[in-house]
Amino acid sequence: MIQQHNELFVFFHQVEKKMPEKYIREESMIRGPKFVVRLRSHTVYENSAIKIFCTVEGYPTPQVICYVCFCRCATDDTAMYTAVASNTHGQVSSQASIIVKNLFWCFSDAILPEIKYTKINITYTETFDVTFGKEGDKVTLTCKMIINPNLANLQPEALWYRDEYLLKESKWVKMESGGGVAKLMLTQLAKDDEGLYTLRMVTKGGDAVHSAYVFVDVPQTPGAPMDIKIHDANRDYVIVSWKPPNTTTEGPIIGYFVDRCEVGTENWVQCNDSPAKICKYPVQGLFEGHSYYFRVRAVNSRGTGRPSRMSEPIAALDPTEFERLHATKLGGRLDVVTYYDDLEAPGPPSKVCASETDRTYVVLSWVPPVYHSKAPMWYYIEKLQVGAGSWQRVNTKVPIRSPRYAVFDLLEGKNYQFRVLSANMYGVSEPSEPTSVPSAPGQVVATRETDTSVLIQWAPPKDPNNLIGYYIDSCVKGSKDWTSANHKPHKQTRFVVHGLTTGETYVFRVQAINELGLSDESQESAPLSVRAALKLPSSPYDVSLLYCDGESMVINWKQPIHSGGAEVTDYYIDKCNVAKKTWKEVNIPPIKERLHKVIGGLTAGSVYQFRVYGANLIGLGDASTPSAPFKCEAWTMPEPGPAYDVTFTEVRDDSVVVEWKAPVYSGASAITGYFVEKSKKGSNAWSKVNESSVNHCYLKVKGLETGESYLFRVQAENAQGIGVASTPSDPACIKALPGAQEIKCGVDEESGDIYLSFESCQMTEKSKYVWKKSYQEITDFSKGIVVKTSGSHSTLLFKNPDKEDLGTYSVSVTHTDGASASYKISAEELEKMLALSYDIRNPIIPLKTELAYKILERGRMRFWLQAEGISSAVTYKFFANNKDHDAATGIIEMVMDHFTDDSEGTFTVQIQDGRAKAQSSLVLIGDAFKAALAEAEYQRREYIRVKEGTALILITQVACFCEMLQFFILILGQDVSQIDISGKAFDDIINELSRIAGSSAAELSIQCTAEGIMLQCHMKYYTEEMKIHWKQKDSKISASERMRIGGNPAMATLEIVEPTDKDKGMYTFEIVDPEKTHSRILDLSGEHRGKVIGGLPDVVTIMEKKTLSLTCTVCGDPKPLVSWSKNEQELELSDQYVIALDSGKFASLTIKGVSLEDSGKYTMTVLNKYGGESVDIIVSVYKHGDKIPDVKPTPLPKRIMPPTVPIEIPTVKSAAPAAAKSPAPPQNAKSSAPPRGMKSPTPTRKK
Repeated sequence: MIQQHNELFVFFHQVEKKMPEKYIREESMIRGPKFVVRLRSHTVYENSAIKIFCTVEGYPTPQVICYVCFCRCATDDTAMYTAVASNTHGQVSSQASIIVKNLFWCFSDAILPEIKYTKINITYTETFDVTFGKEGDKVTLTCKMIINPNLANLQPEALWYRDEYLLKESKWVKMESGGGVAKLMLTQLAKDDEGLYTLRMVTKGGDAVHSAYVFVDVPQTPGAPMDIKIHDANRDYVIVSWKPPNTTTEGPIIGYFVDRCEVGTENWVQCNDSPAKICKYPVQGLFEGHSYYFRVRAVNSRGTGRPSRMSEPIAALDPTEFERLHATKLGGRLDVVTYYDDLEAPGPPSKVCASETDRTYVVLSWVPPVYHSKAPMWYYIEKLQVGAGSWQRVNTKVPIRSPRYAVFDLLEGKNYQFRVLSANMYGVSEPSEPTSVPSAPGQVVATRETDTSVLIQWAPPKDPNNLIGYYIDSCVKGSKDWTSANHKPHKQTRFVVHGLTTGETYVFRVQAINELGLSDESQESAPLSVRAALKLPSSPYDVSLLYCDGESMVINWKQPIHSGGAEVTDYYIDKCNVAKKTWKEVNIPPIKERLHKVIGGLTAGSVYQFRVYGANLIGLGDASTPSAPFKCEAWTMPEPGPAYDVTFTEVRDDSVVVEWKAPVYSGASAITGYFVEKSKKGSNAWSKVNESSVNHCYLKVKGLETGESYLFRVQAENAQGIGVASTPSDPACIKALPGAQEIKCGVDEESGDIYLSFESCQMTEKSKYVWKKSYQEITDFSKGIVVKTSGSHSTLLFKNPDKEDLGTYSVSVTHTDGASASYKISAEELEKMLALSYDIRNPIIPLKTELAYKILERGRMRFWLQAEGISSAVTYKFFANNKDHDAATGIIEMVMDHFTDDSEGTFTVQIQDGRAKAQSSLVLIGDAFKAALAEAEYQRREYIRVKEGTALILITQVACFCEMLQFFILILGQDVSQIDISGKAFDDIINELSRIAGSSAAELSIQCTAEGIMLQCHMKYYTEEMKIHWKQKDSKISASERMRIGGNPAMATLEIVEPTDKDKGMYTFEIVDPEKTHSRILDLSGEHRGKVIGGLPDVVTIMEKKTLSLTCTVCGDPKPLVSWSKNEQELELSDQYVIALDSGKFASLTIKGVSLEDSGKYTMTVLNKYGGESVDIIVSVYKHGDKIPDVKPTPLPKRIMPPTVPIEIPTVKSAAPAAAKSPAPPQNAKSSAPPRGMKSPTPTRKK
């Protein structure tokens, strides 16, 4: 007895010692209540005894409100009973029904009483759509609804789900419900919040459900890891695992940092010094009995991302000790606690993973097996090189005690698999599953869903290897810019990618993920253009009767609201005799129009109903709602029948245009007008829009309330009165489309065409522009009306506009939300545009000087005029007495060598510059002609007299007292004449010389001199008395020691002494005469020397054994030579070094199989006879596996290379215009510059 008492004392002591540890562990695993055994329904007879009960678990211990026990049941006890369990972390309930039958019904067919619930209908009026947010943002999902009936004591329950998991209020999730609104607020978005959100409004009679996806985007730094879980909690360590974020757009993740925080404090401590490579990490150094929180941060090249949400608290305790405790009941309140010991070999470890990897070693960790024995347990590790032999044991001599071990001496670049075996004194377990990432997912199939989303489906990987989920990526076809569609692993093999661009073509790929990392990418899907999937059309509606003659009936209907993505082309009609209640087909061939005359099979006086089906490319849609009953009897009323097809367009903030079609039945007389009525949506009150009738089938309704919805109907009028109202239109919300545009009217500046232009604010792939006049579609284009459409712009052109084009024009865009506009062309506006169009189509060249004449030497006649702003492509013709002459280049002029009596008449010149024209005439008749002819004959005689032997002596006398220049002409033998040519006469001579010199001036040329370069312009005659200008870049050049302006009788010169870079640019030489300015231009920009345009980097880093290609673009005239050097030594060509110059523009150096010896400075030199440039490139080669060297580029300026030989510029061939026939210097003769200070032979001007 004493021995037993001592053993009991030891057992109780162990229990007392372990129980606090158990409480600590339980406290770390706090949870809400949960029913283990729920209430069960019962059916019994009256006077029977019944007891219902349930079992609940949770911590702290839940409080249960309900325990039912009936000793003798009565029929009044029939009811639904509820048990409610609650603690500080939540509340749950369980229900069961008790049915008590009457004894008198024992032998009858007893029926369970039906429990009837109040039917509550919930209609969503506003729902949340697909939502995109960023980490850290606040997002609110809102649904507004109508609850009918809205009973205060029977309000529906709002349940929110994320990926089918019920959400509860927390620090991150807030919920509100009531007053017809349900809200879910995500206070701080994290990747864990991404998923499909579902709202269920639950009532007794059912529920209303709405779902939409929430996407969480991340910054350039990696997003927060997800789903932090704790495994294998032990005395001094735990294993933390997590799901990695998607890194398609953020760059690869380098690793992860794990942080811990002891419960009750706010101090987070980093657990690992270097980033963990995989999504699992064993945290050691914990204090036994303490509880901790854990979180994880991802790291990439841009920095450390946001921390994950912290894990649930976990206590550092040995869980196996509680599993080995075995309690034995002794009676009363005494229990005996013993350790359960197992004498068998342990089970295999599980979840072997590589927690850290390097080039030559890997750190393995695993989950120990469930173990009850007191015998020591150890582990063996085996490795297998993929593609090699069999499994090899790593630790043959040293047993491993902890579930973590580093395996060294691995071959770099090889793939390995590892497995672990557990062992004790009783044997060795089976090996664990080998470590590996999942295999790539199978075929990816993309199918259309909506115009902004695509459904992706794929086959799961063949080797899932503890698959966590999938990441889906999308990419525009032809680019390599992959973007992630989800930032949280998706568990199913189908996913809807939202936020795509309508009409764009995409490809998709999928990656699988487990705790070891990501699998290879799947094969890309077939390219798919994003547009809505084709579906069956919805049903037509509003079937109406337009006319009946007693034997046939004309019906009309409205087209389906939803076409299903394809045009509704066919309609089918069924009819039903209301008395017989049988539906029969009306037409076998499809009907193309929405107006049909039903002939045959109708009985006069019978009542019929009709229904209509719409069909598209996919098939036949649903039937319309049966029409109202129509009696088949002839219409004899004198008033018109109803109008039909009442539609609306051009919706603005306070107006709308209503359109309709004329009635089929006009009544006893012709229709004279129409009245339009309006009514607010939901109201039965109709009011007239127009007090007086309109005689066309459209009306602009103004003065409407913005944001209100209106219905419209039309009544036709004839001499007998107002007819039946039409079927009301669909509701029109009076609010302009965002970005709505109006039609613009104008005249094309190029063609002179009058146009109406419209830009649509909405466009789809199937959209078309429909232009109308007076709201009737324009189909006749024979009168010069043209429609041009490009993208979102459409233009209506009037090639031959006239008064018949007056009126209202409108345009509408199909397959949009009503993009449309109109414009009215008035008579006054058309008249102005016609005048402008004529001016554009028939432009006039303005003239500075009308056609005039001048008598030249030898009696020749020069006819000339001057126009403003003509181009070099101008053409012109002279007409003299209806005889045309080709015009010479240069000034618009004509020279007649023989001006005789036959020349009397009218002289005309016609000019054309593009589409612009001009004409000028000169009349030489009568006295005017005689005076001109006499002057011409005098000049001709003087020329002949001088040519036959007259000697000319030029004597120049300068009279100092009057400073007058005089020329004396002595005619040998007889006449002595003295002419005064000072003042105006002198100016006229210089002006004429300037005109002749300017007309004969050749293009500028360049000559090298001993001191620099010289610009030359050859001409018929040059003197410094002429008004000339030298300019550089539009700036006038003044004569100086560096800029020497001079010339000789055959040319003008500009010498630039010791030219520099500042002297580069465009040079202009101008000769000014009273009629025009003659210009010659030469470009001295220096672009002809060898130059490097671009393409080469400053620094290149490359791994050894790769191929390096340096390519750039060069230019120069003549084509430059390209050379390469390394470290100032010329590079020799070999199989490794390949130098190329393609098309004289693209220079390249290719180094095959680079090695460390190839590092250094490479120089490329581009050179021709005018000079060149050289650039340097630094090449740095590193070994495979080494860190990429951080070589900061130092910008090196290009070095300019001087010319290697003297510049030799050939003399430019200078040819005067054909009409001028100015002499030019010989082609290869060197034109020497006149010495400094040399004067022109022309005498100086007197002041």
